[in-house]
Amino acid sequence: MERYAIYRLLHLGGMFAMFMGLGGIALHVANGGTKASNTARKLLASVHGTALFVILLGGFGMLARLKLVQGGGLPGWIYLKLAIWVVMGAMGTVMYRAPKVARWMLILLPLLGMAAAWIAVNKPI
Repeated sequence: MERYAIYRLLHLGGMFAMFMGLGGIALHVANGGTKASNTARKLLASVHGTALFVILLGGFGMLARLKLVQGGGLPGWIYLKLAIWVVMGAMGTVMYRAPKVARWMLILLPLLGMAAAWIAVNKPI
């Protein structure tokens, strides 16, 4: 298998795992659960954190294979994807601290995923 395909598989697999972890947290909090009452909290947090790392690993691996990270700066669309990555990274904590937003996260999560996909496909900047 080509290295680019491996990095893409890692990137996509990481996204699936991240959405699974955040969806689990969102559902728990939306149903009135708290951080203390979540018996799967450590599992969900480790899935979320590991997935974020795998997303970054796969993404930068693809950039290296495409030779987009050589010579200094990164294209602007990468900064947009990194901003979405940071927002996704903070979502687990935000949901526990502001439980009223957990239901909205179930809508926002797929929208952010679609935005990241659109940015990757169209490379607007």
